[in-house]
Amino acid sequence: MEYEEFTIEGRNAVMEAIRAKRPIDRLFILDGCNDGPVLSIKREAKKNDIFVKFVDKDRLDAMSTTGHHQGVIARCAAYEYAQVEDILDNARKKGEDPFIILLDNIEDPHNLGAIIRSANLSGAHGVIIPKNRAVGLTATVARTSAGALNYTPVAKVTNLARTIDDLKKQGIWFACADMDGDKMYGCNLTGPIGLVIGSEGDGVSRLVREKCDYVVSIPMKGEIDSLNASVAAGVLMYEIVRQRDIKK
Repeated sequence: MEYEEFTIEGRNAVMEAIRAKRPIDRLFILDGCNDGPVLSIKREAKKNDIFVKFVDKDRLDAMSTTGHHQGVIARCAAYEYAQVEDILDNARKKGEDPFIILLDNIEDPHNLGAIIRSANLSGAHGVIIPKNRAVGLTATVARTSAGALNYTPVAKVTNLARTIDDLKKQGIWFACADMDGDKMYGCNLTGPIGLVIGSEGDGVSRLVREKCDYVVSIPMKGEIDSLNASVAAGVLMYEIVRQRDIKK
């Protein structure tokens, strides 16, 4: 199911959107506002595991298109999110070992869109992103994915490390991308696998990295020290494709 990206402004409208289970990516609330209706919105947001960001009035005014935000603005997703189980079902239906891309705090929508596009073309069964400190499925992401969002499920989870633990119980191994890792050509990336890509600035977080079975790197021949996150993800995805094809 597809959604147009939009914002919802005003206390009643936001409360109704939360109760209706609209796919809300992020909720912006005026910092320090604690009156009754806003407290109710905060409670409902927590109950529905919606990420809340507290901002000043100038930020809300700049975001507002109506001029009547009442201290509350919700930013909704352009596409509906899948469940992690949908990704595993995708692999089962194709009779293939699961191939999943996990993204740790990718904040650039162009990077996310490009990664989803590469995930589709490399045969990955889905993408998993965290709820906090990461971009969601915005209209920019949808455009950059060049239609891949229509075919590649994207799940949003509260805790990436816990999700890795859960998927390990189903026999999936995890490879984390890092410049200090073993060269990708020498790592066994066949079988059920999750590829973890971190943000350009900070890379994969320590806790998530510790959950991974392999730490893999891409050989670098130039003078600068790293690839763009979406390019690195694409290179590693196709190393997985190469190894899978050789194994057949």
